[in-house]
Amino acid sequence: MTNSLPRLAEPRGKEVAPTNRVDNPFAGDIARQPNGGGALVAVEQQRAIAEVQARMLIARANPRDQVRAVDQILNDCTRPTLAEQAVYTYARGGTDIRGPTIRLAEAIAQRWGNIASGIKELARHDGYSECVAYAWDLETGFYDERQFQIRHWRDTKKGGYQLSDERDIYELIANFGQRRKRAVLLTVIPGDVIEAALEQCETTMESRADITPEGIKKLVEAFATLGVEPAAIEKRIQRRLDSIRPAQVVALRKIYNSIKDSMSEPADWFDEQPASEVRPQTPPVQEQPPPRRRGRPPGATNRQRQDERDDGFDPAPDGPTDEPDHLTPAEPPPEAEPERPAPRRGVSFEE
Repeated sequence: MTNSLPRLAEPRGKEVAPTNRVDNPFAGDIARQPNGGGALVAVEQQRAIAEVQARMLIARANPRDQVRAVDQILNDCTRPTLAEQAVYTYARGGTDIRGPTIRLAEAIAQRWGNIASGIKELARHDGYSECVAYAWDLETGFYDERQFQIRHWRDTKKGGYQLSDERDIYELIANFGQRRKRAVLLTVIPGDVIEAALEQCETTMESRADITPEGIKKLVEAFATLGVEPAAIEKRIQRRLDSIRPAQVVALRKIYNSIKDSMSEPADWFDEQPASEVRPQTPPVQEQPPPRRRGRPPGATNRQRQDERDDGFDPAPDGPTDEPDHLTPAEPPPEAEPERPAPRRGVSFEE
């Protein structure tokens, strides 16, 4: 006896949908989108991977000469234009902390070589931008990044307002991203190279410090843009501006760079009230007693003269007077002679 198994249905070239099912109007688009989108994503990924591999191959084929790179960095730090913008300082815990600005970090990265860095905006939603700042040493493979969120908002002294212009949003992201970019660059570049660059910049500023009247005027005008008055600068350096020393000019430039890079505020360094807001204190007015009159009005009666004398009236001492005798102070009576004791009876004083 032969066991007969049910015969399987042969696959059809095209399935027919049940008659009671509604056709999906987006079925065709959905079927085509994953295939096309996946292909585009795959091509983009392959292109990005090939670009990174090419960068790394070129970096490893041409390794940096560290001695030559440090010499070029120190040579760049001898330029006064770079040295003046290279160092910032701020106070924390009673001590002054210094560091390189973004300008110096970028100059070091250019000479150090084989470094990829930048700022990218990953997404934008609900008035915020999701961004990342990165730095990658292509020769060693060390990579560091900082992810941060930026609100499309600008604060002012009279309040704030929402940013809608694309250029304003771009500048806001670039401004906040510079500090993150500096942070990642300083982690990729060796610390001793940065310290050597800072020392060379300070030496350049001390030797090229401009203490001429024109240089002092430029310094005062630069701090005026930050709301700092000359009186506050003089109180900070404990001397007049016309007798400032080169080392003090260097210290003031570091403070200026710190305030400009939003690392500190003017109130952290200068505590004197601006001269425009200082009001001079006037001494209290003391009431003076009325001057004593001299002479008397014509036609004054004796009673008026007596009242005036009681009120402090001082008649002219040398002028004539027609006062009666009863108003003239009388002469003191002559002193009376002491009385002699009466002699007792039966006693004679004559011998």
